[in-house]
Amino acid sequence: MANQLGVLNALDAAKTQWYHFTAIVIVGMGFFTNTYDLFSISLITKLLGRIYYFDALSEKPGTLPPRIVAAVNGVAFCGTLAGQHFFGWLGDKLG
Repeated sequence: MANQLGVLNALDAAKTQWYHFTAIVIVGMGFFTNTYDLFSISLITKLLGRIYYFDALSEKPGTLPPRIVAAVNGVAFCGTLAGQHFFGWLGDKLG
């Protein structure tokens, strides 16, 4: 606990440097890129349904079955989680 307090005190006493602003911009870009990916997956599932589940005899556009939608969304979220863990670990090792 004493070691943690020493680290926190050192962080409080540190002056803001150009590195801090660079880190904020990089983190912000990663956050917005990740958010865009998770937002666009719903649009992609609709497009996949219209392309691969199209019925020419129906007037309605094709839709993905609910299980496939759940699988695509699940893979997107699991990939996001795995990527955050891997790149977080990589940033800790190399950063």
